This record gives sequence, C-alpha cells and structure tokens, in this order.
Amino acid sequence: MQKPINPHRNNDVEHCDVECVHEDIVKKVNSLLPEEEILYDLAEFYKVFADSTRIKMLYILLESEMCVCDISRILGVSQSAVSHQLRMLKQMKLVKYRREGKTVYYSLSDHHIEQILSQGLEHISE
Repeated sequence: MQKPINPHRNNDVEHCDVECVHEDIVKKVNSLLPEEEILYDLAEFYKVFADSTRIKMLYILLESEMCVCDISRILGVSQSAVSHQLRMLKQMKLVKYRREGKTVYYSLSDHHIEQILSQGLEHISE
C-alpha cells in the first residue's frame, strides 16, 4: 500500500512522492549484495584513490618502473613522503617492488590498476 509523503516537505527529485517499497526487488538485491567485510575492504581500496599525489604516482608507474629517488624528483617531494605513499599503495596491492643491489624499483602490481585509472579518467571526462 502506498502512503502519501508529507505534502509540506521540499520536492526533492531524490525522493519519491509516495512511500512504496517493492519487497520482491528489495529481497532480490539484498541477497546479491557482497558481505559487509568485502564492502568495507572495497571502500578502503577506493580511499587510496582519494589522494591526487597517489594517483600521480600510479600514473608515473604506469609509464615506467621507477625507484623512490626518481619518483621523488618527478613529484618534487621528499623521498620520505614518496616512501610513505608507496607503503600505502603496497598495502593495498596496487604496487609491487623489486630490489636490485641497493636500489628498490616500484611498478604497478598488475594490469587491473591501469584499467581502474583508465575507466576513472573516462568517467570524469564524459
């Protein structure tokens, strides 16, 4: 049964004019949602992309494997700042590293990172 919504409220587009829950759809969608823990991990994953310096670092590594010194030079920030951001990117499995003598080189973990960046850029360019 549909109940009228308060006629004195603001006519926001984001609200229905009547309250009508479609139980069958709600039940179906509820059953398809990932578990809370997975949704939390996904939200944490996307938080990494909320910083323009980290995004720039990912784009840098998209072009070439690089050491902290090189990334620091391109960004114009300290090696310590770069290391801090790389640690976070590494924890989220966005970058990997390899050691060659005394130098540590970073690169993107896999092709998915390039796809995420590409799709995000495509989306905001529309």
